Amino acid sequence: MSHPPRPAATAWLESPLAREREAGSMQRQLHERLKRAILDGGLAPGSRLPGSRALAEALSISRNTVTAAYEHLAAEGYVQPDRQGTRVTELSPPARATRAATPDATPATASRLARIQPGGPRAEMDAALRPGMPALSHFPAAAWRRAVDRAIRDASPATLGYGDPLGEAPLRAAIARHLAIARGVRCEPRQVVIAEGAQEAISLCVRLLSNPGDTGWVEDPGYRGAKAAMHAGDMRIAAMRVDAEGLCASERDWQKHPPRLVYTTPSHQYPAGAVLSIARRLALIAQARKHGTWIIEDDYDSEFRHTGEPIGAMQGLVDDAPVLYVGTFSKTMFPSLRLGFVVLPAPLLAAVQKPLEEMLRGGHRHEQLAMADFIESGQFSRHLGRMRRLYRERQQALRLALNRHLKVPHEIDGGHCGLHLTVRLPPRFDDRQIAAEALRHRLAPAALSSFAIRPLPADNGLVLGYGNTSAELFEPLVKRLSQLARAAERGRA
Repeated sequence: MSHPPRPAATAWLESPLAREREAGSMQRQLHERLKRAILDGGLAPGSRLPGSRALAEALSISRNTVTAAYEHLAAEGYVQPDRQGTRVTELSPPARATRAATPDATPATASRLARIQPGGPRAEMDAALRPGMPALSHFPAAAWRRAVDRAIRDASPATLGYGDPLGEAPLRAAIARHLAIARGVRCEPRQVVIAEGAQEAISLCVRLLSNPGDTGWVEDPGYRGAKAAMHAGDMRIAAMRVDAEGLCASERDWQKHPPRLVYTTPSHQYPAGAVLSIARRLALIAQARKHGTWIIEDDYDSEFRHTGEPIGAMQGLVDDAPVLYVGTFSKTMFPSLRLGFVVLPAPLLAAVQKPLEEMLRGGHRHEQLAMADFIESGQFSRHLGRMRRLYRERQQALRLALNRHLKVPHEIDGGHCGLHLTVRLPPRFDDRQIAAEALRHRLAPAALSSFAIRPLPADNGLVLGYGNTSAELFEPLVKRLSQLARAAERGRA
């Protein structure tokens, strides 16, 4: 049996609306008050709202304000005008029960998220010894500002709209030329696809080339972002051990769990610092061709080679290698720039270009044009040269401080390239405990074991970034780390 609409209770009307400017307009305040009353049940379904004249007098506001608020509520579906006035609409129970749900209930999310685990607590951006952070105070901000100003000044109004989904043509051409000279990459500008950093580029490779349930190989210990991208693509991950020559893959591995994708950092393995030997590079390419596998080559911070000639990219070793080359400007420029790229093999580009144009939207157009100018003007090369010298000095200073002041057994890996050193410790020194305690002192070394899917005793140690830490600080910082390591050992005894 239906009940006739009841007049709305008016006790809530006695509270006047706020007159301060920051409280918003009277119409907005009244609209929000009525909406909340409806959603919370204070105004029951079918009840009638007060007449506009009576409500205006009760709240000392204009009738037009009340009428406008009622019309807004009607447009949203909260109320319905009829010949007898304005009554509250019957809302579905789920909509009305939302606020009554348990506030602490965990929302249902995709099951794949459970497989994406953080490596540890996040450190502040300026914490000392943080891996992967370049020397931000040494970035030529004035030169970059001029490049951005020129990009904005010289660009047409059309650049405020969407751009080429694959990226701005001048930047793609500048990257192709730079990679050919500096990294030995073979590509045409059309093969370069701009992304928001290396992480998005890796995720894009996963979306383009894998199906749920496909197998992906990752280095172990290795870059957590690659694992996260594959987990997000519902791939099965096989952890491949690394040694002094990089990723290890036997014939049995290829037969037991052949991969759809192989992620590797051949020029500077992250975090161990190994270089994938030429024999393993050629073998990996040959096996990938045999098994229909794609290789994602992440050229992580290999621009900063400290000893000898730069190690060339695997992508340019042989013709038509099944290699997708990923790079970023996060380390060579600054992390918040969010510009990276992936170089697609020409046959693959032909197959995925149309889907890519639907998946991507061209953005950051002025930053892309500024980056192209920065490269073509020579500013980028000069900046890289300065940073190589600075990082070489800092790496040597950190190594010296470790040899002098780290008073626990240790071995140092890496140092030929990049922005970090890896210090291996005996298993009795809990690297995660040391890293957690270091955060209390504004130090941010990463626990080596946190990079491994299945940590072995050898995967115990600290990854120490020297890019954004001044050389004169290394001695006191290492002394502190030494104290923390000895305390961790005592805590286990």
